[in-house]
Amino acid sequence: MKVFALLSLVFLLFCISTSAQPAWQAGLDSTVRFYQTTDFGVILAGTERSLYALDGQTGQRLWRRNTGRIDETAIAPVPDTDLILVSRDLGSRSRVEAVDVISGGRLWESDKLKGDVLQLAADPANDLLAVVLVKEPHGNAGAEFKKKPIVHVLKLSDGEELWKRELDSDIEMMPARFGENLGEVAYTLDNYRPPLLLDGRLFLFYEGATSYDARTGKEKEREKFKINEDGLALTEADPVFDDSRIYISGRGRIRAVDRRTGNVEWKADDIGNAAEMALIGTTLYVRTGGQFTRLKDGETASKGPYGVSAIDTKTGKVLWRYKGADKGLTNFVFEDAGTILIADRDDLISIDSKTGKAESKFEHKIEKAQFVLLNESGQAVVGGRDTIAAFRDQREMWRVRHKAPDRGAFRIIAGIALRATALYFRYGGLATSAIGFARTGLNLASAANSFRWSGLRSRFGSLDLTTLASNSARNYVSGRIYSYGSLARTPGLLNRVGTGLQVITPDALRGRVIGGVTDRVTPSRADVQESIFDRLDPTRRLDQLSNYLLRRKRLAELRGNYMYFYTDLPRPFGRKGLAGVNIHNGRDGRYILAADPDAQFVTDEVSGLLYSADGNKLQAFDIINQ
Repeated sequence: MKVFALLSLVFLLFCISTSAQPAWQAGLDSTVRFYQTTDFGVILAGTERSLYALDGQTGQRLWRRNTGRIDETAIAPVPDTDLILVSRDLGSRSRVEAVDVISGGRLWESDKLKGDVLQLAADPANDLLAVVLVKEPHGNAGAEFKKKPIVHVLKLSDGEELWKRELDSDIEMMPARFGENLGEVAYTLDNYRPPLLLDGRLFLFYEGATSYDARTGKEKEREKFKINEDGLALTEADPVFDDSRIYISGRGRIRAVDRRTGNVEWKADDIGNAAEMALIGTTLYVRTGGQFTRLKDGETASKGPYGVSAIDTKTGKVLWRYKGADKGLTNFVFEDAGTILIADRDDLISIDSKTGKAESKFEHKIEKAQFVLLNESGQAVVGGRDTIAAFRDQREMWRVRHKAPDRGAFRIIAGIALRATALYFRYGGLATSAIGFARTGLNLASAANSFRWSGLRSRFGSLDLTTLASNSARNYVSGRIYSYGSLARTPGLLNRVGTGLQVITPDALRGRVIGGVTDRVTPSRADVQESIFDRLDPTRRLDQLSNYLLRRKRLAELRGNYMYFYTDLPRPFGRKGLAGVNIHNGRDGRYILAADPDAQFVTDEVSGLLYSADGNKLQAFDIINQ
């Protein structure tokens, strides 16, 4: 037994010493300005000179494009497809390209799109793509920054423009990151809800709420109101919908809009700032007030009035209002169809969803609680930036605290600690908000074939944890992908994937799309340098493409189990790094020995790696399972 224990200790120390080194390291041609993961396990990295695609598992260079200096706002993935949009500013000329993320080949190019694509909505089944662009979205960090976005609606298959609209006025934008002495930074539309394509209508949420006919651009309904109340981000809820209506918040009221006609059927007034909505049966539940991110500095601020309301979706009648919450209200989750859970500054509160009456209150003793979620044991997990605790039947089941390191620049450490905790909400929503997710109307999104993208998918660490928890269920990855590039053009590939992932090609869409699909476009590789696919024989190419498709399948099946904290790791590690707490049992189950990750670091739960940049090097660190 002693020999076994000694061997186990030696093995652990060996693992620690080897894991402290990067699993792989890729040297690029100049300083890494940004990087982001994709749903296929391919990492996109921009430098002062080029755009790279790297295999996230091995660090192998897949392709490179000579783009010159580009910012993170120049790359926009088209959700549930194998395409990315790349914005290029070439002096007096600008263009946007649709690029195959696997091979780097260009599917189409448009010189009618000026600026960076900051948000988009896609409806592949109807060959529609709505993009929102802003010209030169850069400014000094901390300053008020306003621009006038332009909306273009295109055919997704070939980039042909159907119509465009310029917003009536400049709107306030949000910096891509916060910190000290940043100088000029990219600005984003992350403080607004992305557009939504639904039933042939395009809904926009920038100067209020406006709907258009998606093919003609004819305006149907408009209501103008201020989106960012008191300089705070995302104070209005993301819209939800059922099979007949879409429900939109704004100016203290909820509007029910007929999905077929676009007409407003009813309005519920004097609700307050509706920060979150969920739909169960014929009842719409609305959380008002909460915690939000300040646009000028990224700090968390509270705004009321605080409470929860229930609205009859047939009539718009307010059934009840709960006003017993205090400052610092978190998101809500449903313990079951009859019980809503929220947390405020002091208590974990259980509300009867039929009557609005508080069933119980229990002091959680968590400083600045920012989120509540449910684990697989049905325990309510309440947490903030450095503490989480689980409760059941008014009893504390477990509590964990991992304090951030207290040395170094405070704002930098705080930012890294926030991003570490926020990693969970990239994956955790499906597993921990199952009731809320299934009933928000998002289960109908797949039937509606509507996919939306905002930069928050990669810049999630910029937002407060309450906002991320409120939206985590919406960051799901479906089991379907529309392929336009290499995946659709490789014979025999789809037969190797097996069940669990539906791959739809342009040929499969032909004849189903309103107006028909244009002739199939073959991606051009003229602008691609160092493409690995030019050097692979057909068998190896098939193997590699199958691997990317299988990673996408695994991502669709992924459930988040760990919340990470940036902290001083215990012995035998004895260094800074990330500790992963299993949210189902409160135990430290993972460690990442990345002592000084950069502010953009991100994990890939499928590959089991953390990515961080250092100068011109992109590095990957192993996630160690205890």
